[in-house]
Amino acid sequence: MYPAVFGLLSLSAVFHLATGQQRLLLPEGTVITVKTAAPLSSASVREGEAFRTTVADSVRVEGFTVIPEGSTIDGVVTLVRRADERQSGVIGVEFNRLRLPKGSEVVIDGKLTSLDPSERRQIDAQTDAQVLFVGGRRGTGAAIGAVGASGGAGRDPLGNVLGALGTLLSKGADVTVPANTPLAVQLERGLTMGVMSTQPIRGSDAFTIYTSASAIRAGQQALRAKGYYRGATDGALNEATQRALVEFQIDSDIIATGNLDGRTAEALGLQLARGASTLTPAEATLLRRNAQILTTRYRNTIGIAEGGRLDQRRTYDPAEIELYFALSAFSDNASLYEEMRRLSGNVEGQTAAGSALAGAARRVDEALRTVRVSPRTEAIWGALQEDLARLDSTYARRQ
Repeated sequence: MYPAVFGLLSLSAVFHLATGQQRLLLPEGTVITVKTAAPLSSASVREGEAFRTTVADSVRVEGFTVIPEGSTIDGVVTLVRRADERQSGVIGVEFNRLRLPKGSEVVIDGKLTSLDPSERRQIDAQTDAQVLFVGGRRGTGAAIGAVGASGGAGRDPLGNVLGALGTLLSKGADVTVPANTPLAVQLERGLTMGVMSTQPIRGSDAFTIYTSASAIRAGQQALRAKGYYRGATDGALNEATQRALVEFQIDSDIIATGNLDGRTAEALGLQLARGASTLTPAEATLLRRNAQILTTRYRNTIGIAEGGRLDQRRTYDPAEIELYFALSAFSDNASLYEEMRRLSGNVEGQTAAGSALAGAARRVDEALRTVRVSPRTEAIWGALQEDLARLDSTYARRQ
Protein backbone atom coordinates (compact mmCIF):
# COMPACT_ATOMS: atom_id res chain seq x y z
CA MET A 1 0.00 0.00 0.00
CA TYR A 2 1.10 3.58 -0.61
CA PRO A 3 0.44 5.67 2.52
CA ALA A 4 -1.43 8.91 1.97
CA VAL A 5 1.25 10.73 3.95
CA PHE A 6 3.52 10.82 0.89
CA GLY A 7 0.92 12.73 -1.10
CA LEU A 8 0.61 15.20 1.77
CA LEU A 9 4.35 15.60 2.18
CA SER A 10 4.64 16.59 -1.46
CA LEU A 11 2.65 19.76 -0.83
CA SER A 12 5.87 21.73 -0.90
CA ALA A 13 9.58 21.46 -1.43
CA VAL A 14 11.75 20.39 1.50
CA PHE A 15 14.77 22.61 2.12
CA HIS A 16 18.09 21.43 3.48
CA LEU A 17 18.75 24.08 6.12
CA ALA A 18 22.48 23.51 6.35
CA THR A 19 23.24 24.12 2.67
CA GLY A 20 20.18 25.95 1.40
CA GLN A 21 19.79 23.36 -1.38
CA GLN A 22 16.22 22.84 -2.46
CA ARG A 23 15.03 19.27 -2.02
CA LEU A 24 11.93 17.68 -3.49
CA LEU A 25 10.04 14.51 -2.70
CA LEU A 26 9.77 11.53 -5.03
CA PRO A 27 6.78 9.70 -3.52
CA GLU A 28 6.54 6.01 -2.80
CA GLY A 29 5.26 4.25 -5.90
CA THR A 30 7.12 6.52 -8.34
CA VAL A 31 8.31 4.58 -11.40
CA ILE A 32 11.74 5.28 -12.92
CA THR A 33 12.57 3.92 -16.38
CA VAL A 34 16.02 2.37 -16.77
CA LYS A 35 18.00 0.21 -19.20
CA THR A 36 20.15 -2.77 -18.29
CA ALA A 37 23.90 -2.18 -18.57
CA ALA A 38 24.72 -5.87 -19.15
CA PRO A 39 22.77 -9.06 -19.93
CA LEU A 40 21.00 -11.10 -17.24
CA SER A 41 20.38 -14.81 -17.73
CA SER A 42 18.92 -17.40 -15.41
CA ALA A 43 21.40 -19.87 -16.94
CA SER A 44 24.40 -18.07 -15.47
CA VAL A 45 23.45 -15.47 -12.85
CA ARG A 46 23.65 -16.32 -9.14
CA GLU A 47 21.67 -15.20 -6.13
CA GLY A 48 23.36 -12.24 -4.47
CA GLU A 49 24.96 -11.09 -7.73
CA ALA A 50 24.91 -7.34 -8.33
CA PHE A 51 23.91 -5.72 -11.62
CA ARG A 52 23.58 -2.17 -12.90
CA THR A 53 20.99 -0.22 -14.85
CA THR A 54 21.12 3.27 -16.36
CA VAL A 55 18.35 5.84 -15.98
CA ALA A 56 16.86 6.24 -19.46
CA ASP A 57 14.77 9.40 -18.94
CA SER A 58 15.51 12.29 -16.60
CA VAL A 59 13.17 12.44 -13.62
CA ARG A 60 11.80 15.88 -12.78
CA VAL A 61 9.53 16.97 -9.95
CA GLU A 62 7.44 20.08 -10.62
CA GLY A 63 9.85 20.94 -13.46
CA PHE A 64 13.09 20.55 -11.47
CA THR A 65 15.49 17.75 -12.44
CA VAL A 66 16.20 15.47 -9.47
CA ILE A 67 17.57 12.37 -11.27
CA PRO A 68 19.39 13.19 -14.52
CA GLU A 69 19.44 10.87 -17.49
CA GLY A 70 22.56 8.70 -17.25
CA SER A 71 22.36 8.19 -13.49
CA THR A 72 22.64 4.54 -12.48
CA ILE A 73 20.52 2.31 -10.28
CA ASP A 74 22.17 -0.80 -8.87
CA GLY A 75 20.30 -3.99 -8.18
CA VAL A 76 20.90 -7.42 -6.74
CA VAL A 77 19.58 -10.83 -7.79
CA THR A 78 17.44 -12.26 -4.99
CA LEU A 79 16.15 -15.46 -6.57
CA VAL A 80 17.23 -17.70 -9.46
CA ARG A 81 15.75 -20.82 -10.96
CA ARG A 82 17.40 -22.25 -14.05
CA ALA A 83 15.23 -23.68 -16.81
CA ASP A 84 14.74 -27.42 -17.11
CA GLU A 85 12.71 -29.62 -19.41
CA ARG A 86 9.50 -28.86 -17.54
CA GLN A 87 9.70 -25.24 -16.46
CA SER A 88 11.19 -21.95 -17.55
CA GLY A 89 13.86 -20.06 -15.70
CA VAL A 90 13.00 -17.35 -13.17
CA ILE A 91 14.96 -14.39 -11.80
CA GLY A 92 13.93 -12.18 -8.88
CA VAL A 93 15.64 -8.82 -8.31
CA GLU A 94 15.54 -5.78 -6.08
CA PHE A 95 17.09 -2.33 -6.48
CA ASN A 96 19.07 -0.77 -3.65
CA ARG A 97 21.27 2.15 -4.73
CA LEU A 98 20.97 5.25 -6.92
CA ARG A 99 24.19 6.87 -8.16
CA LEU A 100 24.04 10.40 -9.56
CA PRO A 101 26.46 11.67 -12.26
CA LYS A 102 28.43 13.87 -9.83
CA GLY A 103 29.22 10.88 -7.64
CA SER A 104 26.68 11.12 -4.83
CA GLU A 105 24.80 7.98 -3.83
CA VAL A 106 21.35 7.42 -2.36
CA VAL A 107 20.14 4.19 -0.77
CA ILE A 108 16.77 3.22 -2.22
CA ASP A 109 14.19 0.47 -1.86
CA GLY A 110 13.02 -0.39 -5.35
CA LYS A 111 11.20 -3.28 -6.94
CA LEU A 112 10.74 -4.46 -10.49
CA THR A 113 7.52 -3.57 -12.27
CA SER A 114 6.52 -3.52 -15.94
CA LEU A 115 5.70 -0.95 -18.60
CA ASP A 116 3.78 -3.55 -20.61
CA PRO A 117 0.01 -2.98 -20.15
CA SER A 118 -0.99 -6.63 -19.68
CA GLU A 119 1.93 -7.35 -17.36
CA ARG A 120 1.28 -4.22 -15.30
CA ARG A 121 -2.37 -5.13 -14.87
CA GLN A 122 -1.38 -8.63 -13.73
CA ILE A 123 1.08 -7.12 -11.23
CA ASP A 124 -1.42 -4.60 -9.87
CA ALA A 125 -4.02 -7.35 -9.42
CA GLN A 126 -1.81 -8.99 -6.78
CA THR A 127 -1.52 -7.97 -3.13
CA ASP A 128 2.06 -7.18 -2.05
CA ALA A 129 3.21 -8.67 -5.33
CA GLN A 130 6.55 -10.40 -5.77
CA VAL A 131 7.57 -9.45 -9.30
CA LEU A 132 9.82 -11.78 -11.30
CA PHE A 133 11.41 -12.25 -14.70
CA VAL A 134 10.05 -15.41 -16.34
CA GLY A 135 11.77 -17.07 -19.28
CA GLY A 136 10.52 -17.25 -22.81
CA ARG A 137 6.95 -15.97 -22.77
CA ARG A 138 5.55 -14.78 -26.13
CA GLY A 139 8.78 -15.79 -27.86
CA THR A 140 10.83 -13.13 -26.06
CA GLY A 141 13.77 -13.59 -23.73
CA ALA A 142 11.79 -12.70 -20.60
CA ALA A 143 8.37 -11.71 -19.40
CA ILE A 144 7.54 -10.03 -16.11
CA GLY A 145 4.98 -11.65 -13.84
CA ALA A 146 3.87 -11.37 -10.23
CA VAL A 147 2.52 -13.50 -7.40
CA GLY A 148 0.76 -12.23 -4.30
CA ALA A 149 1.98 -12.39 -0.74
CA SER A 150 0.80 -15.99 -0.34
CA GLY A 151 2.64 -17.16 -3.45
CA GLY A 152 5.90 -17.74 -1.61
CA ALA A 153 4.50 -19.17 1.62
CA GLY A 154 5.16 -22.69 2.85
CA ARG A 155 8.14 -25.00 3.12
CA ASP A 156 9.17 -24.52 -0.52
CA PRO A 157 8.83 -20.78 -1.28
CA LEU A 158 10.37 -21.04 -4.74
CA GLY A 159 8.15 -23.96 -5.66
CA ASN A 160 5.08 -22.08 -4.51
CA VAL A 161 6.12 -19.00 -6.48
CA LEU A 162 6.52 -21.08 -9.63
CA GLY A 163 3.19 -22.76 -9.02
CA ALA A 164 1.45 -19.42 -8.60
CA LEU A 165 2.91 -18.13 -11.87
CA GLY A 166 1.14 -20.95 -13.69
CA THR A 167 0.67 -20.16 -17.37
CA LEU A 168 3.34 -17.46 -17.32
CA LEU A 169 5.91 -20.25 -17.46
CA SER A 170 7.06 -21.54 -20.84
CA LYS A 171 8.64 -24.99 -20.91
CA GLY A 172 12.42 -25.09 -20.92
CA ALA A 173 13.18 -21.41 -21.59
CA ASP A 174 15.77 -19.52 -19.56
CA VAL A 175 15.34 -15.86 -18.70
CA THR A 176 17.38 -13.78 -21.12
CA VAL A 177 17.44 -10.02 -20.52
CA PRO A 178 19.81 -8.42 -23.07
CA ALA A 179 21.85 -5.30 -22.40
CA ASN A 180 19.92 -2.06 -23.01
CA THR A 181 16.58 -3.70 -22.20
CA PRO A 182 14.10 -1.11 -20.84
CA LEU A 183 12.93 -1.87 -17.29
CA ALA A 184 10.78 -0.07 -14.74
CA VAL A 185 11.88 0.45 -11.14
CA GLN A 186 9.14 1.29 -8.64
CA LEU A 187 10.13 3.00 -5.40
CA GLU A 188 8.88 1.24 -2.28
CA ARG A 189 9.96 4.16 -0.12
CA GLY A 190 9.74 7.87 -0.87
CA LEU A 191 12.96 9.83 -1.44
CA THR A 192 13.86 13.48 -0.91
CA MET A 193 16.28 14.53 -3.64
CA GLY A 194 18.31 17.69 -4.20
CA VAL A 195 17.50 19.56 -7.40
CA MET A 196 20.11 19.59 -10.17
CA SER A 197 19.43 23.18 -11.30
CA THR A 198 18.09 26.38 -9.80
CA GLN A 199 15.59 27.00 -12.60
CA PRO A 200 12.76 24.64 -13.58
CA ILE A 201 12.24 23.39 -17.11
CA ARG A 202 9.78 25.64 -18.89
CA GLY A 203 7.07 24.28 -21.09
CA SER A 204 5.22 21.01 -21.36
CA ASP A 205 7.55 18.21 -20.27
CA ALA A 206 6.74 14.51 -20.39
CA PHE A 207 9.44 13.73 -17.81
CA THR A 208 8.14 16.02 -15.07
CA ILE A 209 6.26 14.26 -12.27
CA TYR A 210 3.67 16.38 -10.49
CA THR A 211 3.48 15.54 -6.79
CA SER A 212 1.94 18.61 -5.12
CA ALA A 213 -1.40 18.07 -3.42
CA SER A 214 -3.07 20.57 -5.75
CA ALA A 215 -1.80 18.73 -8.85
CA ILE A 216 -2.78 15.30 -7.49
CA ARG A 217 -6.21 16.63 -6.52
CA ALA A 218 -6.71 18.01 -10.03
CA GLY A 219 -5.63 14.65 -11.43
CA GLN A 220 -8.06 12.79 -9.18
CA GLN A 221 -10.90 15.06 -10.26
CA ALA A 222 -10.09 14.54 -13.95
CA LEU A 223 -9.77 10.77 -13.50
CA ARG A 224 -13.09 10.70 -11.66
CA ALA A 225 -14.78 12.65 -14.45
CA LYS A 226 -13.49 10.10 -16.97
CA GLY A 227 -14.63 7.12 -14.87
CA TYR A 228 -11.21 5.86 -13.74
CA TYR A 229 -11.22 6.91 -10.08
CA ARG A 230 -13.76 6.55 -7.28
CA GLY A 231 -11.72 7.50 -4.23
CA ALA A 232 -11.50 10.75 -2.31
CA THR A 233 -10.22 13.85 -4.09
CA ASP A 234 -7.83 14.64 -1.25
CA GLY A 235 -4.57 15.32 -3.11
CA ALA A 236 -2.95 12.16 -1.69
CA LEU A 237 -0.95 10.05 -4.15
CA ASN A 238 -2.22 6.73 -2.83
CA GLU A 239 -2.47 3.28 -4.38
CA ALA A 240 -5.98 3.85 -5.75
CA THR A 241 -4.85 7.03 -7.51
CA GLN A 242 -1.82 5.34 -9.03
CA ARG A 243 -3.87 2.40 -10.27
CA ALA A 244 -6.34 4.80 -11.85
CA LEU A 245 -3.44 6.61 -13.52
CA VAL A 246 -2.10 3.30 -14.88
CA GLU A 247 -5.48 2.37 -16.37
CA PHE A 248 -5.89 5.81 -17.94
CA GLN A 249 -2.34 5.68 -19.34
CA ILE A 250 -2.91 2.24 -20.86
CA ASP A 251 -6.15 3.36 -22.52
CA SER A 252 -4.49 6.59 -23.73
CA ASP A 253 -1.43 4.85 -25.23
CA ILE A 254 0.87 6.50 -22.68
CA ILE A 255 3.69 4.59 -20.97
CA ALA A 256 1.96 3.06 -17.95
CA THR A 257 4.07 4.24 -15.02
CA GLY A 258 1.34 5.36 -12.62
CA ASN A 259 3.15 8.71 -12.33
CA LEU A 260 1.19 11.92 -12.89
CA ASP A 261 3.70 13.05 -15.50
CA GLY A 262 3.52 15.79 -18.08
CA ARG A 263 2.11 13.65 -20.88
CA THR A 264 -0.60 12.22 -18.63
CA ALA A 265 -1.50 15.66 -17.29
CA GLU A 266 -1.93 16.94 -20.84
CA ALA A 267 -4.09 13.96 -21.81
CA LEU A 268 -6.27 14.64 -18.75
CA GLY A 269 -6.63 18.26 -19.82
CA LEU A 270 -4.67 19.64 -16.86
CA GLN A 271 -2.68 22.86 -17.22
CA LEU A 272 0.24 22.18 -14.89
CA ALA A 273 3.24 23.14 -17.05
CA ARG A 274 5.15 26.39 -16.66
CA GLY A 275 5.08 28.76 -19.62
CA ALA A 276 4.30 26.19 -22.30
CA SER A 277 6.17 26.75 -25.58
CA THR A 278 4.77 23.63 -27.23
CA LEU A 279 1.31 22.48 -28.18
CA THR A 280 -0.41 19.72 -26.25
CA PRO A 281 -0.69 16.40 -28.13
CA ALA A 282 -4.38 17.13 -28.75
CA GLU A 283 -3.55 20.61 -30.09
CA ALA A 284 -0.82 19.13 -32.31
CA THR A 285 -3.36 16.66 -33.70
CA LEU A 286 -5.81 19.47 -34.45
CA LEU A 287 -3.08 21.50 -36.15
CA ARG A 288 -2.17 18.51 -38.33
CA ARG A 289 -5.79 17.88 -39.28
CA ASN A 290 -6.37 21.53 -40.18
CA ALA A 291 -3.19 21.56 -42.26
CA GLN A 292 -4.37 18.48 -44.15
CA ILE A 293 -7.84 19.99 -44.67
CA LEU A 294 -6.28 23.19 -45.98
CA THR A 295 -3.95 21.32 -48.35
CA THR A 296 -6.78 19.16 -49.70
CA ARG A 297 -9.04 22.17 -50.11
CA TYR A 298 -6.44 24.10 -52.09
CA ARG A 299 -5.53 21.05 -54.20
CA ASN A 300 -9.17 20.66 -55.21
CA THR A 301 -9.43 24.39 -55.93
CA ILE A 302 -6.63 24.27 -58.50
CA GLY A 303 -7.80 21.00 -60.05
CA ILE A 304 -5.14 18.52 -58.96
CA ALA A 305 -6.34 14.96 -58.35
CA GLU A 306 -5.39 13.11 -55.15
CA GLY A 307 -2.81 11.04 -57.02
CA GLY A 308 -1.18 14.17 -58.45
CA ARG A 309 -2.82 14.26 -61.89
CA LEU A 310 -3.08 17.81 -63.24
CA ASP A 311 -6.17 19.13 -65.02
CA GLN A 312 -5.27 18.94 -68.72
CA ARG A 313 -7.66 21.77 -69.56
CA ARG A 314 -6.18 24.23 -67.09
CA THR A 315 -3.25 26.62 -67.39
CA TYR A 316 -1.28 26.62 -64.15
CA ASP A 317 0.56 29.59 -62.73
CA PRO A 318 3.92 28.46 -61.26
CA ALA A 319 3.01 30.33 -58.09
CA GLU A 320 -0.04 28.07 -57.62
CA ILE A 321 2.12 24.96 -57.81
CA GLU A 322 4.64 26.50 -55.40
CA LEU A 323 1.86 27.18 -52.89
CA TYR A 324 0.55 23.62 -53.23
CA PHE A 325 4.04 22.21 -52.65
CA ALA A 326 4.53 24.52 -49.66
CA LEU A 327 1.20 23.49 -48.12
CA SER A 328 1.91 19.80 -48.74
CA ALA A 329 5.32 20.08 -47.08
CA PHE A 330 3.82 21.95 -44.13
CA SER A 331 1.13 19.29 -43.73
CA ASP A 332 3.76 16.52 -43.72
CA ASN A 333 5.84 18.43 -41.18
CA ALA A 334 2.76 18.96 -39.00
CA SER A 335 2.30 15.17 -38.95
CA LEU A 336 5.92 14.74 -37.84
CA TYR A 337 5.45 17.33 -35.11
CA GLU A 338 2.31 15.57 -33.89
CA GLU A 339 4.20 12.27 -33.58
CA MET A 340 7.06 13.94 -31.71
CA ARG A 341 4.64 15.54 -29.25
CA ARG A 342 2.81 12.25 -28.73
CA LEU A 343 5.80 9.93 -28.40
CA SER A 344 8.78 11.97 -27.20
CA GLY A 345 9.51 13.64 -23.88
CA ASN A 346 12.62 15.52 -25.00
CA VAL A 347 11.78 19.16 -24.23
CA GLU A 348 14.65 20.68 -26.20
CA GLY A 349 13.91 18.48 -29.21
CA GLN A 350 10.22 19.37 -29.16
CA THR A 351 11.06 23.07 -28.98
CA ALA A 352 13.36 22.68 -31.99
CA ALA A 353 10.62 20.79 -33.83
CA GLY A 354 8.21 23.66 -33.18
CA SER A 355 10.69 26.16 -34.61
CA ALA A 356 11.26 23.92 -37.65
CA LEU A 357 7.50 23.74 -38.22
CA ALA A 358 7.33 27.53 -38.08
CA GLY A 359 10.10 27.56 -40.70
CA ALA A 360 7.96 25.39 -42.98
CA ALA A 361 5.10 27.84 -42.43
CA ARG A 362 7.25 30.73 -43.64
CA ARG A 363 7.48 29.05 -47.04
CA VAL A 364 3.67 29.01 -47.15
CA ASP A 365 3.58 32.68 -46.13
CA GLU A 366 5.98 33.56 -48.93
CA ALA A 367 3.95 31.63 -51.52
CA LEU A 368 0.72 33.29 -50.38
CA ARG A 369 2.14 36.70 -51.24
CA THR A 370 1.74 35.97 -54.96
CA VAL A 371 -1.43 33.85 -55.02
CA ARG A 372 -5.00 34.96 -54.37
CA VAL A 373 -6.89 32.44 -52.24
CA SER A 374 -10.43 32.27 -50.89
CA PRO A 375 -11.46 33.94 -47.61
CA ARG A 376 -12.04 30.46 -46.15
CA THR A 377 -8.48 29.41 -46.97
CA GLU A 378 -7.20 32.65 -45.42
CA ALA A 379 -9.21 31.97 -42.26
CA ILE A 380 -7.91 28.41 -41.85
CA TRP A 381 -4.32 29.52 -42.37
CA GLY A 382 -4.81 32.39 -39.94
CA ALA A 383 -5.91 29.96 -37.22
CA LEU A 384 -2.85 27.82 -37.89
CA GLN A 385 -0.62 30.88 -37.64
CA GLU A 386 -1.87 31.60 -34.13
CA ASP A 387 -0.69 28.16 -33.01
CA LEU A 388 2.63 28.62 -34.80
CA ALA A 389 3.24 31.90 -32.98
CA ARG A 390 3.03 29.95 -29.71
CA LEU A 391 5.70 27.55 -30.93
CA ASP A 392 8.20 30.16 -32.12
CA SER A 393 8.30 33.68 -30.72
CA THR A 394 10.08 34.89 -33.88
CA TYR A 395 7.22 33.77 -36.12
CA ALA A 396 5.00 36.69 -37.09
CA ARG A 397 1.60 36.24 -38.64
CA ARG A 398 1.44 37.27 -42.31
CA GLN A 399 -0.44 40.51 -42.78
